[in-house]
Formats: sequence, C-alpha cells, structure tokens
Amino acid sequence: MYLVIEPGVASANYWRDLWRYRELLYFLAWRDLAVRYKQTVIGIAWAVIRPALTMVVFVLFRRLAGFEPGELPDVLVVLAAVLPWQFFSNALLDSSNSLINNTNLISKVYFPRLIVPAAAVGTALADFLITMVLLGLVMAWEGFVPDWRLAFLPLFLLMTLGLAMGLGLLLAALNAEYRDFRYVVPFIVQVGLFISPIAFLSTNMPSPWRPLYFLNPLVGIIDGFRWSILRGQLPLDPASLATATVITLLSLLLGVWYFRRTERRLADVI
Repeated sequence: MYLVIEPGVASANYWRDLWRYRELLYFLAWRDLAVRYKQTVIGIAWAVIRPALTMVVFVLFRRLAGFEPGELPDVLVVLAAVLPWQFFSNALLDSSNSLINNTNLISKVYFPRLIVPAAAVGTALADFLITMVLLGLVMAWEGFVPDWRLAFLPLFLLMTLGLAMGLGLLLAALNAEYRDFRYVVPFIVQVGLFISPIAFLSTNMPSPWRPLYFLNPLVGIIDGFRWSILRGQLPLDPASLATATVITLLSLLLGVWYFRRTERRLADVI
C-alpha cells in the first residue's frame, strides 16, 4: 500500500478532519464551560446574573441620561441588546485567547487547530442559551408576548456567531504571533460596548451620521434582535442589516483565511 502525497490534498483533508474531530470540539467546549464555573458559590447561575446586572446598569443610565420612555419597557429594550452583545464579547474574548490558553495541547497533538477557537465560541453560545431564560422571565413579568418575528431570531443569532467566529479566528492568530494583542482585544470590547446601541437606540443617532454608524456590524445585529423579540415595535433599517451581513461574511472569510495561513507555523510561534 502506497501513500501518495499531492499538492492541495492536505487542505482538502483539513475540512474533512474538522468533522472527524467534532467530538474534540464538544469536549473542549464542555471543559471550558466547567472550568468557568468551577468552585463558584452559585455556579452556572452567573451566566444569568451577569446580563441581569448589566441590564440594571444600562436601564439606570437611560433614566439618568433623560431618554424618554417609549411604549416598550426600558428593561426589555435594554435586555434585547445586552444578550447579543454579551454573547459576542464573550465569544470574541475567549476565542482570541484560546490558542494561548491551549499551548500544551497544540504543541503535542495533531488536530485541526480551528477547533480550539470554535470551541471557545461554542462555550459562549451555551452561556447565551442559558441567558435566554432571563429574557423569558422578564417578558413574562412584563406580560409581553412576542409575535411571528421571533422566528427570525436564529438568523440574527447566526450572524452574531459568524461575526464572533470570524473576528475571533483573526485575533486568535494575531495573538499567537504578536502577544500585544492580548491587551488590544479587551480595549476593543470596551469601546464596542459604548458605540453599540445598547443603552440607546440606533434611531437616536443623527441621520447624517447613521451611514458611518452602520459600519459597526453590531448595530444591525442588535437592531435585528430587538426587531424580532419586540414584535417589530423598534424599526430595523435595511441598510443597517445589509451592512452587518456583508461585514460579517467578510470577517468570516478573512478570519478563516488568515487563521489557516498562520496555522502552518503555529506550533513554532506559539
């Protein structure tokens, strides 16, 4: 029996190996989730407490900033934005540090390295699904029932996942090569918190500035979450959604390309 090595075979097998090693992805995601809440007093309840406290802070901010209350309760307006933001920020932070945190595994065993940041995003997704319980409780408390638009929520969740995965792969590769990025990523997340429409609405932005503001893909994603959860009572600008979709796809393509390019020498530079 002969083993024939041809150009391009390794790349073709790489994507097949991703499926073959899918159990490793599940294991790494479960390990990260278990470690995150290990030796904590209230355990996985922190996944609900953190967005709840963030929601309270931003609701108070809306009151202190003098935003006029609308027909929808402020708590729902803010929470519908906090959930996708927290999912994105957790996924981005965890995936960008995933290669550094798994140096021993990467340097000793072969597997498609893309599994490592993907598992980090999967951990953040598990947290997000838990926080949906909080959203359900708040909606029940307010007596608010969503309509058919809720069926579009998985689409906006998929966009959030794609954006976090694309940027996470890019930053994970950069972080492995240049350790300065471990300080850059938290700063990016901190700035993103204030330039995304969480405590306010994108409609509060002056019209001349909206095209520039829409370049933040989280604007379209958060507006989409609000639109689908809150029965369309908060508008979803088509331009914002289109911009978010294009930037998400470009980020995913760029992230995969750069990660695969760096992966070939990852064991040497990490």
